[in-house]
Amino acid sequence: MKKLNKKREANSVKTNKEHVVQLSILVEVAHPVVRMPVVDGHGTSFYIPGVGGITYNFGLGDNAFKMHGDHIEPDVSAKNKDKDLNPTCMALACIGNEATVISGDAKGMKGYVIGKHGGIDHILIWFPEKEKLAIGDKIQIKAWGQGLEIVNYPEIKVMNIDPDLFEKIPIKIKNSKLYVPVTAIVPAHLTGSGIGAGNPASTDYDMNTLDKEEIKKFKLDKVRIGDLVAISDHYNGYGAGGYKEGAVSIGVVVHSNCYKTGHGPGMVIIMTSKEDNIVPVLDKDSNIKNYLNI
Repeated sequence: MKKLNKKREANSVKTNKEHVVQLSILVEVAHPVVRMPVVDGHGTSFYIPGVGGITYNFGLGDNAFKMHGDHIEPDVSAKNKDKDLNPTCMALACIGNEATVISGDAKGMKGYVIGKHGGIDHILIWFPEKEKLAIGDKIQIKAWGQGLEIVNYPEIKVMNIDPDLFEKIPIKIKNSKLYVPVTAIVPAHLTGSGIGAGNPASTDYDMNTLDKEEIKKFKLDKVRIGDLVAISDHYNGYGAGGYKEGAVSIGVVVHSNCYKTGHGPGMVIIMTSKEDNIVPVLDKDSNIKNYLNI
């Protein structure tokens, strides 16, 4: 074991990046979907916006509790209208993938996948000039990332992240452990909707924000869209949100807070291990916006 540890410390994080398959997938800007009223855990009704569409005043880097809405999706929501093909798009799209508009006035504009939202099954995309987009505009995504592995840490599962973006995260190795920068640590008891989903590579799951004081205690009310966060005692290798003492998962915050009981900002998992080899390190700047330099 000591020899293995020395070898690991001498090496950087090595992946199978050059063997990970790149595929094109096609989606289009999705129309908003609103379910009213929304009733919170205290019995209060809200008549507020919901998922989908082009969100002009909320996006990557904004506080996830900023908007007065339910499950608000940042920037641009997209999906494949074919119900048989959209699950494939959800499974293959990875955070950091390049996305190109191929129709309409914004044709040729490039952006990045910044998340995906299970249930409604939307892929979330950042574009530099979203005002040029229209509902129905088609977007081609260079889907790349599923199948990515850390070859010198095979017990750590990686998913849902573009290999180039993964390499930009300043992960450090010390004592045979990966020290990963995150803006917050989510305790297992503050997780909710989405737990139990069978495929963690095509969905997200939520923080549970009913207890506002508990959320403030762990400073989760400060998280932004695109923040890397750690989820303690959760292993996502074979499903979403499995409780396992000592396990650690790393996720990216992808949608806003929610009013429904058991819901909150969504997190897409990018790394998970049931071994004691992922160490979250608090860093207020750990956001994919910074890593993508946009």
